[in-house]
Amino acid sequence: MPLLLTSSPALPLPGPSRARLRVAASAEVGAAARASPANDFPPFLPRAVERIRDRAAIRLARRIERVPVQTGFSKSPIQSSCVRPLKQQQSSDPVVLLHGFDSSCLEWRYTYPLLEEAGLEAWAVDILGWGFSNLETRPPCDIASKREHLYQFWRTYIKRPMVLVGPSLGAAVAIDFAVNYPEAVSKLIFIGASVYAEGTRDMTRMPKFIPYAGVFVLKSLPLRLFATRLAFNKIPDGFFDWVQIGRLHCLLPWWEDATVNFMVTGGYNVLNQINQVEQECLVLWGEDDGIISNKQAYRLQQELPNAILRQVGQCGHIPHVEKPREAAKHVLDFLGSDNAEKAEQASSLSSTLVSTLRTQ
Repeated sequence: MPLLLTSSPALPLPGPSRARLRVAASAEVGAAARASPANDFPPFLPRAVERIRDRAAIRLARRIERVPVQTGFSKSPIQSSCVRPLKQQQSSDPVVLLHGFDSSCLEWRYTYPLLEEAGLEAWAVDILGWGFSNLETRPPCDIASKREHLYQFWRTYIKRPMVLVGPSLGAAVAIDFAVNYPEAVSKLIFIGASVYAEGTRDMTRMPKFIPYAGVFVLKSLPLRLFATRLAFNKIPDGFFDWVQIGRLHCLLPWWEDATVNFMVTGGYNVLNQINQVEQECLVLWGEDDGIISNKQAYRLQQELPNAILRQVGQCGHIPHVEKPREAAKHVLDFLGSDNAEKAEQASSLSSTLVSTLRTQ
Protein backbone atom coordinates (compact mmCIF):
# COMPACT_ATOMS: atom_id res chain seq x y z
CA MET A 1 0.00 0.00 0.00
CA PRO A 2 1.37 3.42 -0.92
CA LEU A 3 2.18 5.84 1.84
CA LEU A 4 0.89 9.37 1.64
CA LEU A 5 3.25 11.71 3.41
CA THR A 6 3.29 15.45 3.04
CA SER A 7 5.88 17.92 1.86
CA SER A 8 6.21 21.57 0.99
CA PRO A 9 7.77 23.32 -2.00
CA ALA A 10 10.68 25.68 -1.40
CA LEU A 11 9.49 29.10 -2.50
CA PRO A 12 10.97 32.58 -2.06
CA LEU A 13 9.73 34.93 0.63
CA PRO A 14 7.33 37.48 -0.92
CA GLY A 15 6.76 41.07 0.01
CA PRO A 16 3.77 42.13 2.11
CA SER A 17 0.30 41.95 0.60
CA ARG A 18 -3.26 42.42 1.78
CA ALA A 19 -4.04 38.81 0.89
CA ARG A 20 -1.08 37.69 2.98
CA LEU A 21 -2.35 39.66 5.95
CA ARG A 22 -5.87 38.26 5.63
CA VAL A 23 -4.65 34.65 5.62
CA ALA A 24 -2.25 35.33 8.49
CA ALA A 25 -5.01 36.99 10.49
CA SER A 26 -7.40 34.10 9.82
CA ALA A 27 -4.89 31.55 11.02
CA GLU A 28 -4.13 33.58 14.12
CA VAL A 29 -7.83 33.91 14.98
CA GLY A 30 -8.21 30.12 14.77
CA ALA A 31 -5.09 29.64 16.86
CA ALA A 32 -6.17 32.06 19.55
CA ALA A 33 -9.59 30.48 19.81
CA ARG A 34 -8.56 26.85 19.89
CA ALA A 35 -4.93 26.47 20.89
CA SER A 36 -3.36 25.55 24.19
CA PRO A 37 -1.85 28.65 25.83
CA ALA A 38 1.30 26.75 26.79
CA ASN A 39 2.59 26.12 23.28
CA ASP A 40 -0.05 27.53 20.88
CA PHE A 41 -0.92 24.00 19.74
CA PRO A 42 -3.99 21.98 20.71
CA PRO A 43 -2.98 19.94 23.77
CA PHE A 44 -3.95 16.62 22.17
CA LEU A 45 -1.32 16.83 19.43
CA PRO A 46 1.90 14.84 20.02
CA ARG A 47 4.68 16.93 21.55
CA ALA A 48 6.76 16.34 18.41
CA VAL A 49 4.64 19.03 16.71
CA GLU A 50 6.82 21.57 18.50
CA ARG A 51 9.82 20.45 16.42
CA ILE A 52 8.12 21.21 13.11
CA ARG A 53 9.52 24.26 11.30
CA ASP A 54 7.19 24.36 8.30
CA ARG A 55 5.13 27.50 8.90
CA ALA A 56 2.14 26.29 6.88
CA ALA A 57 1.97 23.10 8.92
CA ILE A 58 2.28 25.08 12.15
CA ARG A 59 -0.57 27.38 11.19
CA LEU A 60 -2.91 24.57 10.20
CA ALA A 61 -1.96 22.46 13.23
CA ARG A 62 -2.99 25.34 15.49
CA ARG A 63 -6.45 25.23 13.96
CA ILE A 64 -7.05 21.50 14.45
CA GLU A 65 -9.78 20.76 16.92
CA ARG A 66 -11.75 17.76 18.13
CA VAL A 67 -15.53 17.67 17.88
CA PRO A 68 -17.83 14.94 19.26
CA VAL A 69 -19.30 12.50 16.75
CA GLN A 70 -21.82 9.94 17.96
CA THR A 71 -21.83 6.65 16.06
CA GLY A 72 -23.70 3.39 16.40
CA PHE A 73 -20.53 1.37 17.00
CA SER A 74 -19.22 3.42 19.95
CA LYS A 75 -21.01 3.92 23.27
CA SER A 76 -19.59 7.40 23.74
CA PRO A 77 -19.02 10.12 21.12
CA ILE A 78 -15.70 9.95 19.31
CA GLN A 79 -13.73 13.18 19.68
CA SER A 80 -12.95 13.62 16.00
CA SER A 81 -10.20 15.84 14.61
CA CYS A 82 -10.77 18.36 11.85
CA VAL A 83 -10.11 21.90 10.70
CA ARG A 84 -13.36 23.84 10.57
CA PRO A 85 -14.01 26.86 8.38
CA LEU A 86 -13.81 30.19 10.12
CA LYS A 87 -17.27 30.99 8.78
CA GLN A 88 -19.97 28.69 7.42
CA GLN A 89 -22.01 29.94 4.50
CA GLN A 90 -25.08 28.92 2.50
CA SER A 91 -24.21 30.43 -0.88
CA SER A 92 -22.29 27.39 -2.16
CA ASP A 93 -21.72 23.76 -1.25
CA PRO A 94 -19.12 23.14 1.45
CA VAL A 95 -15.89 21.44 0.36
CA VAL A 96 -14.78 18.55 2.57
CA LEU A 97 -11.13 17.55 2.22
CA LEU A 98 -10.17 13.99 3.10
CA HIS A 99 -6.59 12.71 3.05
CA GLY A 100 -4.72 9.63 1.86
CA PHE A 101 -3.77 6.36 3.51
CA ASP A 102 -2.21 6.79 6.96
CA SER A 103 -2.14 10.57 6.75
CA SER A 104 -3.91 13.53 8.35
CA CYS A 105 -5.53 16.87 7.63
CA LEU A 106 -2.05 18.44 7.66
CA GLU A 107 -1.79 17.11 4.11
CA TRP A 108 -3.85 20.19 3.13
CA ARG A 109 -1.66 22.84 4.71
CA TYR A 110 -0.90 24.63 1.43
CA THR A 111 -4.13 24.27 -0.53
CA TYR A 112 -6.56 24.79 2.35
CA PRO A 113 -5.68 28.50 2.82
CA LEU A 114 -5.99 29.08 -0.93
CA LEU A 115 -9.50 27.61 -1.00
CA GLU A 116 -10.43 29.59 2.07
CA GLU A 117 -9.01 32.78 0.58
CA ALA A 118 -11.13 32.16 -2.54
CA GLY A 119 -14.25 32.22 -0.36
CA LEU A 120 -15.06 28.52 -0.09
CA GLU A 121 -16.37 26.89 3.05
CA ALA A 122 -13.62 24.30 3.45
CA TRP A 123 -13.42 21.50 6.01
CA ALA A 124 -10.35 19.27 6.45
CA VAL A 125 -11.52 16.06 8.11
CA ASP A 126 -9.43 13.21 9.48
CA ILE A 127 -10.62 9.76 8.41
CA LEU A 128 -11.43 7.51 11.37
CA GLY A 129 -8.31 5.58 12.38
CA TRP A 130 -5.83 8.17 11.12
CA GLY A 131 -5.19 11.80 11.93
CA PHE A 132 -5.59 13.13 15.45
CA SER A 133 -8.96 11.89 16.71
CA ASN A 134 -9.18 10.43 20.22
CA LEU A 135 -9.40 6.65 19.78
CA GLU A 136 -8.49 5.69 23.33
CA THR A 137 -11.48 3.33 23.51
CA ARG A 138 -10.17 1.53 20.39
CA PRO A 139 -13.33 1.73 18.24
CA PRO A 140 -13.40 -0.40 15.09
CA CYS A 141 -11.70 1.24 12.11
CA ASP A 142 -12.91 -0.99 9.29
CA ILE A 143 -14.57 0.36 6.12
CA ALA A 144 -18.10 0.32 7.52
CA SER A 145 -16.99 2.22 10.63
CA LYS A 146 -15.07 4.80 8.60
CA ARG A 147 -18.14 5.28 6.41
CA GLU A 148 -20.56 5.68 9.32
CA HIS A 149 -18.21 8.01 11.17
CA LEU A 150 -17.93 10.31 8.15
CA TYR A 151 -21.70 10.22 7.66
CA GLN A 152 -22.40 11.14 11.27
CA PHE A 153 -19.81 13.94 11.07
CA TRP A 154 -21.57 15.25 7.96
CA ARG A 155 -25.02 14.84 9.52
CA THR A 156 -24.01 16.66 12.71
CA TYR A 157 -21.89 19.54 11.43
CA ILE A 158 -22.24 20.03 7.67
CA LYS A 159 -25.91 19.16 7.14
CA ARG A 160 -26.12 19.81 3.41
CA PRO A 161 -24.69 18.29 0.21
CA MET A 162 -20.92 18.65 0.04
CA VAL A 163 -18.14 18.52 -2.52
CA LEU A 164 -16.08 15.56 -1.30
CA VAL A 165 -12.37 15.57 -2.14
CA GLY A 166 -10.37 12.34 -1.85
CA PRO A 167 -6.64 12.07 -2.56
CA SER A 168 -5.06 8.65 -3.14
CA LEU A 169 -6.81 6.11 -0.87
CA GLY A 170 -9.10 8.95 0.18
CA ALA A 171 -10.62 8.59 -3.29
CA ALA A 172 -11.73 5.05 -2.40
CA VAL A 173 -13.16 6.40 0.86
CA ALA A 174 -15.04 9.06 -1.14
CA ILE A 175 -16.42 6.58 -3.70
CA ASP A 176 -17.59 4.16 -1.02
CA PHE A 177 -19.24 7.02 0.87
CA ALA A 178 -20.90 8.63 -2.18
CA VAL A 179 -22.39 5.34 -3.38
CA ASN A 180 -23.85 4.61 0.07
CA TYR A 181 -24.95 8.19 0.88
CA PRO A 182 -25.55 9.93 -2.47
CA GLU A 183 -27.76 12.55 -0.83
CA ALA A 184 -24.75 13.83 1.14
CA VAL A 185 -22.49 14.47 -1.89
CA SER A 186 -23.04 17.01 -4.67
CA LYS A 187 -19.72 16.57 -6.50
CA LEU A 188 -16.55 14.50 -6.18
CA ILE A 189 -12.89 15.34 -6.73
CA PHE A 190 -10.29 12.58 -6.91
CA ILE A 191 -6.57 13.36 -6.70
CA GLY A 192 -4.05 10.65 -7.65
CA ALA A 193 -6.81 8.16 -6.89
CA SER A 194 -5.93 4.77 -5.42
CA VAL A 195 -9.12 2.93 -6.39
CA TYR A 196 -7.94 -0.16 -8.27
CA ALA A 197 -6.32 -2.05 -5.40
CA GLU A 198 -8.21 -5.03 -4.01
CA GLY A 199 -7.82 -4.14 -0.36
CA THR A 200 -5.77 -6.03 2.22
CA ARG A 201 -7.68 -9.30 2.07
CA ASP A 202 -4.46 -11.34 2.21
CA MET A 203 -4.02 -10.14 5.80
CA THR A 204 -7.43 -11.20 7.09
CA ARG A 205 -6.24 -14.69 8.03
CA MET A 206 -2.75 -13.81 9.26
CA PRO A 207 -1.74 -14.04 12.91
CA LYS A 208 -1.98 -10.54 14.37
CA PHE A 209 1.71 -10.28 15.16
CA ILE A 210 2.40 -10.07 11.42
CA PRO A 211 0.36 -6.90 10.72
CA TYR A 212 1.67 -5.38 13.95
CA ALA A 213 5.19 -5.99 12.67
CA GLY A 214 4.12 -4.37 9.41
CA VAL A 215 2.85 -1.20 11.06
CA PHE A 216 6.04 -1.01 13.11
CA VAL A 217 7.93 -0.80 9.82
CA LEU A 218 5.30 1.57 8.41
CA LYS A 219 6.04 4.01 11.22
CA SER A 220 9.82 3.79 10.85
CA LEU A 221 11.85 6.75 9.64
CA PRO A 222 13.66 4.85 6.84
CA LEU A 223 10.37 3.79 5.24
CA ARG A 224 8.86 7.22 5.69
CA LEU A 225 11.90 8.84 4.10
CA PHE A 226 11.65 6.50 1.13
CA ALA A 227 7.89 6.98 0.72
CA THR A 228 8.18 10.76 0.92
CA ARG A 229 10.88 10.77 -1.74
CA LEU A 230 8.74 8.57 -3.97
CA ALA A 231 5.64 10.75 -3.59
CA PHE A 232 7.11 13.92 -5.09
CA ASN A 233 8.51 14.81 -8.46
CA LYS A 234 11.03 17.25 -6.99
CA ILE A 235 12.35 17.38 -3.46
CA PRO A 236 13.13 20.91 -2.20
CA ASP A 237 14.68 21.90 1.11
CA GLY A 238 13.07 20.80 4.35
CA PHE A 239 12.79 17.13 3.40
CA PHE A 240 13.15 15.75 6.95
CA ASP A 241 10.56 18.22 8.22
CA TRP A 242 8.03 16.82 5.71
CA VAL A 243 8.67 13.34 7.03
CA GLN A 244 8.06 14.51 10.59
CA ILE A 245 4.79 16.15 9.54
CA GLY A 246 3.69 13.03 7.68
CA ARG A 247 4.26 10.69 10.64
CA LEU A 248 3.11 13.01 13.46
CA HIS A 249 -0.23 11.21 13.89
CA CYS A 250 1.62 7.87 14.19
CA LEU A 251 2.89 9.00 17.60
CA LEU A 252 -0.57 8.77 19.17
CA PRO A 253 -0.88 5.67 21.40
CA TRP A 254 -3.78 4.06 19.50
CA TRP A 255 -2.37 4.47 15.98
CA GLU A 256 -0.98 0.93 15.73
CA ASP A 257 -4.22 -0.72 16.90
CA ALA A 258 -6.36 1.41 14.58
CA THR A 259 -4.17 0.73 11.54
CA VAL A 260 -3.97 -3.01 12.21
CA ASN A 261 -7.75 -3.16 12.63
CA PHE A 262 -8.16 -1.57 9.20
CA MET A 263 -5.66 -3.91 7.60
CA VAL A 264 -6.98 -7.18 9.02
CA THR A 265 -10.59 -6.35 8.11
CA GLY A 266 -9.90 -6.23 4.39
CA GLY A 267 -9.29 -2.60 3.46
CA TYR A 268 -10.94 -0.86 0.51
CA ASN A 269 -12.04 -2.56 -2.71
CA VAL A 270 -14.27 -0.20 -4.70
CA LEU A 271 -13.81 -1.70 -8.17
CA ASN A 272 -17.51 -2.54 -8.47
CA GLN A 273 -18.63 0.83 -7.12
CA ILE A 274 -16.90 3.13 -9.60
CA ASN A 275 -19.63 2.89 -12.24
CA GLN A 276 -22.30 3.48 -9.57
CA VAL A 277 -21.10 7.02 -8.83
CA GLU A 278 -23.89 9.41 -9.78
CA GLN A 279 -22.19 12.73 -9.11
CA GLU A 280 -20.15 14.89 -11.46
CA CYS A 281 -16.46 14.18 -10.87
CA LEU A 282 -13.08 15.80 -11.39
CA VAL A 283 -10.12 13.44 -11.77
CA LEU A 284 -6.91 15.33 -10.97
CA TRP A 285 -3.49 13.73 -11.42
CA GLY A 286 0.20 14.59 -11.33
CA GLU A 287 1.78 13.80 -14.70
CA ASP A 288 4.88 12.41 -12.98
CA ASP A 289 3.13 10.39 -10.27
CA GLY A 290 5.68 7.83 -9.11
CA ILE A 291 3.22 5.87 -6.96
CA ILE A 292 0.15 5.44 -9.17
CA SER A 293 0.62 5.66 -12.94
CA ASN A 294 -1.37 8.39 -14.64
CA LYS A 295 -2.62 5.69 -17.04
CA GLN A 296 -5.08 4.92 -14.26
CA ALA A 297 -6.31 8.50 -14.50
CA TYR A 298 -7.57 7.84 -18.03
CA ARG A 299 -9.10 4.54 -16.94
CA LEU A 300 -10.92 6.16 -14.03
CA GLN A 301 -12.18 9.06 -16.14
CA GLN A 302 -13.62 6.57 -18.65
CA GLU A 303 -15.25 4.31 -16.06
CA LEU A 304 -16.92 7.08 -14.08
CA PRO A 305 -20.29 7.97 -15.62
CA ASN A 306 -19.69 11.75 -15.52
CA ALA A 307 -16.07 12.86 -15.12
CA ILE A 308 -13.47 15.22 -16.52
CA LEU A 309 -9.71 14.74 -16.29
CA ARG A 310 -7.09 17.37 -15.55
CA GLN A 311 -3.36 16.78 -15.11
CA VAL A 312 -0.70 18.82 -13.32
CA GLY A 313 2.63 19.02 -15.12
CA GLN A 314 5.94 18.26 -13.40
CA CYS A 315 4.10 16.98 -10.36
CA GLY A 316 4.09 13.76 -8.37
CA HIS A 317 1.48 11.93 -6.32
CA ILE A 318 0.19 14.80 -4.15
CA PRO A 319 -0.56 17.90 -6.28
CA HIS A 320 -2.27 19.72 -3.40
CA VAL A 321 1.09 19.74 -1.59
CA GLU A 322 3.58 19.90 -4.44
CA LYS A 323 1.62 22.26 -6.72
CA PRO A 324 -1.02 23.92 -4.51
CA ARG A 325 -1.60 26.80 -6.92
CA GLU A 326 -2.55 24.47 -9.76
CA ALA A 327 -4.56 22.21 -7.48
CA ALA A 328 -6.62 25.10 -6.11
CA LYS A 329 -7.16 26.51 -9.60
CA HIS A 330 -8.50 23.17 -10.90
CA VAL A 331 -10.78 22.75 -7.91
CA LEU A 332 -12.24 26.23 -8.27
CA ASP A 333 -12.66 25.88 -12.04
CA PHE A 334 -14.51 22.61 -11.54
CA LEU A 335 -16.90 24.09 -9.01
CA GLY A 336 -18.56 26.17 -11.68
CA SER A 337 -18.87 29.48 -13.43
CA ASP A 338 -19.65 31.27 -10.18
CA ASN A 339 -16.13 30.43 -9.06
CA ALA A 340 -14.31 31.35 -12.27
CA GLU A 341 -13.25 34.77 -11.02
CA LYS A 342 -12.22 33.28 -7.68
CA ALA A 343 -10.15 30.69 -9.52
CA GLU A 344 -8.26 33.42 -11.33
CA GLN A 345 -7.71 35.27 -8.08
CA ALA A 346 -6.42 32.11 -6.39
CA SER A 347 -4.00 31.52 -9.25
CA SER A 348 -2.59 35.05 -9.09
CA LEU A 349 -2.36 35.17 -5.30
CA SER A 350 -1.23 31.64 -4.52
CA SER A 351 2.50 32.06 -5.03
CA THR A 352 2.47 34.87 -2.48
CA LEU A 353 0.19 33.02 -0.05
CA VAL A 354 2.02 29.71 -0.15
CA SER A 355 5.39 31.40 0.26
CA THR A 356 4.05 33.37 3.19
CA LEU A 357 2.59 30.32 4.91
CA ARG A 358 5.83 28.43 4.65
CA THR A 359 8.27 31.10 5.72
CA GLN A 360 6.51 33.74 7.81
